[in-house]
Amino acid sequence: MHLGLKPRLITLISGSFILVSINISSQINTGELGGAELNAIQTAVPFLTIAPDSRAGAMGDVGAATTPDVNSQHWNIGKYAFVDSKGGFAISYTPWLRNLIPDINLAYLTGFFRVDEQQVISTSLRYFSLGNITFTNIDGSFAGQYNPNEFAVDAGYSRLFTDNFSGGIAFRFIRSDLTSGQQTSDGQSTKAGISFAADLGFYYQNEVNVGSSDGEWAAGISLTNMGTPISYSVDSDKTPIPTNMRIGGRFLYNIDEYNSVSFNMDINKMLVPSPPVKELDTLTNELVVIRGKDTPGSTVLGMVQSFYDAPGVLRSDGNYSVLSEELHEIAYSVGVEYWYRSQFAIRTGYFYEHASKGNRKYFTVGIGLQLNVFALDFAYLVPTNGQNSPLANTLRFTLGFDFANLNF
Repeated sequence: MHLGLKPRLITLISGSFILVSINISSQINTGELGGAELNAIQTAVPFLTIAPDSRAGAMGDVGAATTPDVNSQHWNIGKYAFVDSKGGFAISYTPWLRNLIPDINLAYLTGFFRVDEQQVISTSLRYFSLGNITFTNIDGSFAGQYNPNEFAVDAGYSRLFTDNFSGGIAFRFIRSDLTSGQQTSDGQSTKAGISFAADLGFYYQNEVNVGSSDGEWAAGISLTNMGTPISYSVDSDKTPIPTNMRIGGRFLYNIDEYNSVSFNMDINKMLVPSPPVKELDTLTNELVVIRGKDTPGSTVLGMVQSFYDAPGVLRSDGNYSVLSEELHEIAYSVGVEYWYRSQFAIRTGYFYEHASKGNRKYFTVGIGLQLNVFALDFAYLVPTNGQNSPLANTLRFTLGFDFANLNF
C-alpha cells in the first residue's frame, strides 16, 4: 500500500512549519521583508509551540513571568513554586487553523501538586489531531483513511530557592505519527517520530511600592524542548524539534482593594539552526552552502550555533548582515490583564513575528472567571495580516480547578 501525498501531508512528513508559513507567506508584500529573504526556521512537531491555554492565549502568548497558574508547565516550569495553592488541574481545547482545514485541534491537560512549602510536582499531556487523511494506492485508488496525530507527555519538578526565586525542570516524551507506517508513492517506508526532551525554567518575583499603593514585578527565563531530533523514515535526515528560549517580565499594580492590572512582555528566540542558502556545485553536482552554516549533528551545538548562523539580510552596500537576520528571528509578545475582585478578568495582547520568519502577527482578547475552585477562560485571536490568514478566528477554551482549600 502506498500513500497518496496531498500537499498537506507532504508538509507533515517534512516535519516543518511550512504548513502555516506557506499560506501566510503568500500574503506578504515585498516591502514587509525589508531586504530579507523568506527563510522560516523549520522544525518537527511545531504543535509544541502553540499556546495551549486561554489565559496566555488572550495576552498575545506571554507566559515567562506572568502570575503563576496551573498552566505554568508550558510557559515556565519554575513558576509553579509560587502558585498559592495545594494543587489543581486544567483542560484546554483549541480548534486550530480552521480557516485552512476544518478538523485540526489541540487538547491540553495539565496539573500540579504541592508536596510542601518549597516543592511542587507537575505533569501535562498535549494531544494534537491533524484531521483525516485519505490514503491511496500507487494508481490513485482509495486505500483507507487515517487520523495523523502527535502527543507529548511530561513530568516536572519545581522548587523555591529563596523567598523570591525559584526554578524547575521537566522531562518530556514526544511521539508524532503522521502516516501510520504507510509507504510513500516512491516506495519509502515511514514510521512514527520519537523524541525525548527537557525544559528548564527560572522565575523571580518581588513586591514594590507604587505611591500610595503596592505592586509586584517579576522576571523569568525558560528553555523548552531541548531534545533529540525526529525522523519519519529510516533513510530520511532528522529534523530538530522546536527548542525555544523565552525571556519575560511583568509589572503588576494593585489599583485598590478590588482592582489590579498587570503588564507583561516576552521575547522568544528559536534555538534551532537557520536554513542556509545553497547552490549546485557544477563540478561535484552537489549542493554546497554559500551563506549561513550547515546544521551540526549535535543538538547542543545547534542551540549555540542558532545565535550566529543566519544567511543574512542584504544591505545597500551589497554585503549580508547576519545580525539583522538573527534579530528577525526574535518574536515579541505583550499582554495586559485586568482583574476585578480576583474573580473576573479582561485580557488583551499582541504577538509579532517578522515577515521573513513566518509573518505571524495578531491581536488577542479574552476573559476569565474565577469562582471558588472553578475557573473558566476564553480567548480569541484576530490576525493583523488579513482575515485570509490560517490563524483567523482561532478560539481557545480552558476549564480549571483549584484545590487551594484542600486539607492534607
